[in-house]
Amino acid sequence: MSMRFEIDSSLAGERADTAISRLLGVSRSSAADICEHGDASVGSRTLTKSDRLGLGDKLAIKPQLAPEPLRVTETPVAELLVIYQDQDLVIVDKPAGVVSHPTVGFEGPTVAGALLARGISLSTSGAQERQGIVQRLDVGTSGLMMLAKSELAYSRLKQSFRDREVHKIYHAMIQGHPDPSEGTFDAPIGRHPKAEFKFAVIEGGKPSITHYRTLELFPALSLCEVNLETGRTHQIRVHFSAFRHPLLGDTMYGADPALAKKIGIDRQFLHAKELGFTHPITAKPMHFVSEYPADLAGVLERLRS
Repeated sequence: MSMRFEIDSSLAGERADTAISRLLGVSRSSAADICEHGDASVGSRTLTKSDRLGLGDKLAIKPQLAPEPLRVTETPVAELLVIYQDQDLVIVDKPAGVVSHPTVGFEGPTVAGALLARGISLSTSGAQERQGIVQRLDVGTSGLMMLAKSELAYSRLKQSFRDREVHKIYHAMIQGHPDPSEGTFDAPIGRHPKAEFKFAVIEGGKPSITHYRTLELFPALSLCEVNLETGRTHQIRVHFSAFRHPLLGDTMYGADPALAKKIGIDRQFLHAKELGFTHPITAKPMHFVSEYPADLAGVLERLRS
């Protein structure tokens, strides 16, 4: 009997090899092999690795070539702060170095595992390693992240994100001074054509909209407030890099490593500062603010002095 998955909004529009990689916790090359052996299908259609999956597609993968999905394990993280929780959701302040959920090739702590270690159970909706995850932050990004505890909250929060009803504000330190100082990036984002774990502005990518305004100027650097209208993977990093203003410390997307070393930062300067939304059950307006962690606060202090 085949393993079966229903494609949700986080995978809709992705190539088959990309979706299989993320669902099963294997490399994209291994996922491509599954397709090439004819062991992945939607209905009666056998998939090639480049076929795109649609929302609600029922993906079947033959079990003899399908490894066990990644699993969440208890991983205590003292630095991760739970700033709000009720029976339906939990809001955490995530430190850099912690991944949202288990991923291929990363063996460090996870947000889901840290909550599990504290006895906090999440919704069982979603792929096994992403249960309860309605919003993700990159491993090198700090700040506010929301997870669902109840099944109804999961469903309604996912819809709120799809409908762009969740207010997400980030602070980013970028290289250079943007001109204009306030504006919008409206450029589609998709998988990088040559680098497996990167994304890029590409024709045919998913619609992606990022609003920004400059808060403070420094020599060769600018502190910006960023408002995400969409929520693509690496969206802020990709958009600023594509417009020649990569985030300080984000060497993956073209930042100057010498400048990062001089300033004293070993990750991208990106912090999920504010999170606003309507509670999925009570309909109460919710708003949270996170202060800079020590490393980013230290960078600002050095720049201002």
